Amino acid sequence: MFQTEEQLDDRLTRPSEALTGDLHNGHGDIVVLGAGGKMGPTLCRLARRGLDAAGRTGDRVFAVSRWSDAAAAHALGEHKIDTVPFDLGEQDLAGLPDAPNVVFMVGAKFGTAARPGLAWAVNTTLPDRVARRYPHARIVALSTGNIYPFVPVTSGGSRETDAPGPVGEYAMSCLGRERILAHAAAARGTAVALLRLNYAVDLRYGVLADIGQTVLAGEPVDIRTPLVNVVWQGYANEVILRALGHAAAEPFVLNLTGPETASVRRVASRFAERFGVQPAFAGEEGPTALLSDAQRCHQLFGYPAVSLGTLVDWQADWLAAGLPTLGKPTKFTSRDGRF
Repeated sequence: MFQTEEQLDDRLTRPSEALTGDLHNGHGDIVVLGAGGKMGPTLCRLARRGLDAAGRTGDRVFAVSRWSDAAAAHALGEHKIDTVPFDLGEQDLAGLPDAPNVVFMVGAKFGTAARPGLAWAVNTTLPDRVARRYPHARIVALSTGNIYPFVPVTSGGSRETDAPGPVGEYAMSCLGRERILAHAAAARGTAVALLRLNYAVDLRYGVLADIGQTVLAGEPVDIRTPLVNVVWQGYANEVILRALGHAAAEPFVLNLTGPETASVRRVASRFAERFGVQPAFAGEEGPTALLSDAQRCHQLFGYPAVSLGTLVDWQADWLAAGLPTLGKPTKFTSRDGRF
């Protein structure tokens, strides 16, 4: 399906009619904080293409990051996106561009087991500073399904109305981010949307890349967490942008993932079939997993255009062709909340 990263990025950033329609009803610039992360560049390009298609050519997309990778910043600039070099942890946020729409994608996960203070600083203190900087904006913040407890594999997954049960300090700090932004909404009337994502698939990284690379390397796949949720990143980014219209002083909370519950064993077996190898497994399938029920998301925004089966086949083709990967495993098999 894809022979180059450029083809993948073009598909990931192609706006749907639904997104274009929602953006047509909005107004103003969009500031994306943490735009240099794994999802940020494609979200910024999707936003720019969507705004153009909606006739909002005068509204700007500001991509805020430290931009240690100058090439990545330059690439976004070529797509009419304003890149803003900025250290959100150190600089005065008054220096950020004004805008009525903010997408907050900053988070600290990997390495936080050894540095838990980092998780709390990035995931709770920074959101408070951002909410104070943009008290009258619509803020869509990326959260995570990790704020839920592990649930029985037969449960269908946690719903937005279920009580949180974070495992480990990373997950607790992510719940802290939600609480801080909900406080901003209550205290200052800031319009907030909280999207609990797990897990985006980009082909260069993600749960499917983790499983596929393990199978391709002839290594055993850990099946202690037997089931997992994934979603096409193009759909995830669309929902993030469309959620700007749902942000409210009573925070809009949404699980963001695909409709299928993927069996790790079956996905690994499918990869093995595609690669012409025998799959190997490690551990015993447990009775619980970290799962989210995203029915509300699909009712509001429709189903992802790309199914789980198609994603697995795309991922197999990508890996078999030796196309680039980021080398950033999701560690979705962790059951103690340490990352």
